[in-house]
Amino acid sequence: MILGLGSDLSDIRRIQASLDRFGDRFRMRVFTEIERARSDRKADAAASYAKRFAAKEACAKALGTGMRRGVFWRDMGVVNMRSGQPTMALTGGALARLQEMTPPGMKAVIHLSLTDDHPYAQAFVIIEALPEG
Repeated sequence: MILGLGSDLSDIRRIQASLDRFGDRFRMRVFTEIERARSDRKADAAASYAKRFAAKEACAKALGTGMRRGVFWRDMGVVNMRSGQPTMALTGGALARLQEMTPPGMKAVIHLSLTDDHPYAQAFVIIEALPEG
């Protein structure tokens, strides 16, 4: 059962401008430690940050909250499974909202698709409920 769907398109140039203007203040406010470490290793760090920014926006839409109701930027982080496939790790208010929207006896699975083609980065998030066990 689909619990939520979200998408977002981010302008890599806008993220680059934020990185140039605010530097670590922007990085620390919006991105998790894992996201910063991964993005800072990339040749095009702005594109990597833009994909993660889009993923957070898409996830907040899929949760049905946007960036309110206790959901903050760093409550949602892009992580990779062992296979390399990206997904979202939720904490704080985002995790609380996910638990609230997941029916009893079900577990939530977050599907994430990321892409970029300069100057844009795009993310799609689907939150699915599957039977536990």
